[in-house]
Amino acid sequence: MSNFPDYEIETQSEEQDSGVYLSISDLMSSVLMIFVLLFITVQIQLQVKVNQVRQLEIQLQAEIDKTKQLEIQLQAEIDKAKQLEIQLEKYKKAVDELPIRILDALEGKIGGKGLFTVDPETGDVSIGDRILFDEGSAELKPEGKKFLQQFIPIYSNVIFSDNLFDRQITRVVIEGHTSSKGSDQDNMELSLRRALAVSDYILSNQLKFATKERFKKKILASGRGEIDANQKIDHASDRRVVFRFQFRRENFEQFLQSKDTNKK
Repeated sequence: MSNFPDYEIETQSEEQDSGVYLSISDLMSSVLMIFVLLFITVQIQLQVKVNQVRQLEIQLQAEIDKTKQLEIQLQAEIDKAKQLEIQLEKYKKAVDELPIRILDALEGKIGGKGLFTVDPETGDVSIGDRILFDEGSAELKPEGKKFLQQFIPIYSNVIFSDNLFDRQITRVVIEGHTSSKGSDQDNMELSLRRALAVSDYILSNQLKFATKERFKKKILASGRGEIDANQKIDHASDRRVVFRFQFRRENFEQFLQSKDTNKK
């Protein structure tokens, strides 16, 4: 009978130990679960950060590509501007040199002061009507034809002596001008008929020169009447035929813009 109490004591001790082990096990499980949850949370946050970094890298690369594209476009604009500058320099050379070339060639081979004038700025050649026509007439005089036989080959040769001149000049306008004497309608008709008379003679078989086929593609007849004439005085100098250049429009506008910019 005395052994029963000892057995009960041992049983109670074992039950207490078992309870302690169970509590520790639960605690460890809970701690482990917490660590697992923390790990998962950290992993999720880390993945979010990684995704954000990747997105930023994609955006950065897109900006880099965009910047490179802008650099390419900018370089293309710079190259275009340089090319335009070169073209404008060539155009300026043509505008500056052509009048001098024409004046030197005409004076050197024709001479004859008072027969014609050359504008040193534009290269316009003005021929007095007394050389070419009788007053009020649109029929070329014999001496007028003789003058054109000298003048046109020299004038044309200068234009085609340099490829630059040839490229830049799109038209050679032959303008007829009159004084203010007479009616506007009559003066306009007379000026046009005179311009056409000169143009027709250049195109005819009577006038032969080396650059004729190229030159005739550029000429254009135009009547100006008394537009540029003195309205109060009948000046003989208003009755004339003018050979005037028309340059490529885009180059001319660019040249004028560059001149305006330089003035500022």
